[in-house]
Amino acid sequence: MTIDYHQLADRALEGGAPSREEAAWLLDAKDVELLRLVDAAYQPRRKHFGRKVMVHVLNNVQNGLCPEDCGYCSQNRDSGAAIRQYPMKDEQEIFAEAEAAARAGASRYCMVLSGRGPNLAYTRRLAEVIAEVKRRFPVEVCLSAGLVDDEKAKILAEAGLDRLNHNLNTSERHYPEICSTHSYADRLATLEAARRNGIETCSGLIMGMGEQTADLVDVAFQLRELEVPSIPLNFLIPIEGNQVTEDGSLTPERCLRAVCLMRLVNPAAEIRIAGGREGNLRSLQPLALYAANSLFVEGYLTTRGDAARDTYEMIRDAGFEVEGNPLYDADDARHGAFRIPGGGDQLLKPEIAADPVAGQ
Repeated sequence: MTIDYHQLADRALEGGAPSREEAAWLLDAKDVELLRLVDAAYQPRRKHFGRKVMVHVLNNVQNGLCPEDCGYCSQNRDSGAAIRQYPMKDEQEIFAEAEAAARAGASRYCMVLSGRGPNLAYTRRLAEVIAEVKRRFPVEVCLSAGLVDDEKAKILAEAGLDRLNHNLNTSERHYPEICSTHSYADRLATLEAARRNGIETCSGLIMGMGEQTADLVDVAFQLRELEVPSIPLNFLIPIEGNQVTEDGSLTPERCLRAVCLMRLVNPAAEIRIAGGREGNLRSLQPLALYAANSLFVEGYLTTRGDAARDTYEMIRDAGFEVEGNPLYDADDARHGAFRIPGGGDQLLKPEIAADPVAGQ
């Protein structure tokens, strides 16, 4: 196949997308010209987001204690990973972590709770916390709390929740290979409930779980069909004790190709290099910013990631700038003044915790 990279870029600038055949070729072909692909993905990124990079901070509000069997996650019921389990944090601790995230320049503060999904009483408690975070700090709030129906989505919307995260993770065909306690359709239903009730959706995938190229292409186009405005790309690093382990497919180049493809298929979406970016993209992380316009700092759920200072240095060195918020002080960030409490440090084995892993 012969690809015209200029045509790919022009199509994305007009809101179009590559064909599925082209998408598969961009992921697999040996003769892809990587820098030309990066440049093609940069054109729609620049049109919609300029040179700004949005920063997100995750707060693992509740850890472990999950009845689901998602094999990639160290919090799942069958995982033997050494994690520290705890119920929902005290509200004052959550507020302190939200303030630290805001001062570190976060555009969004992302609250994540393990479990199948909140009951109504728990949803109302979350709504109170969300409303108070938004009242106190100039950040948007994203919540990831498992399965949510219309009644719960309405409560969260009325509290001012900006986004609800619920990742598709993989294709519908491959989903039974990674989870059996809920279905792909359950995940779609949660996203649809959020959108019906006026909450923006955030949904993405995890690469490296034994999927085929066709599965990655399917997810990219499924997210386009759903018009998801925020798409995190996670790159699996296996944790000892989990059921889903490394499949050997993740090279820095394949990860970068996938980021570019996601931009070309979803040209106006916020594309985030998320869990595992440090260990899988490695030295290609700065190039990924030419397609992605968003990332996490200070760790993930149960694993650590790069500190804000190191990440901001990478952003500046690549010629981009942190979008920030009114509490953000770029000089403080430059000198490493920020350390977000409550980051991804819940694994008890330091040799595991040193590696950032997608959503685990």
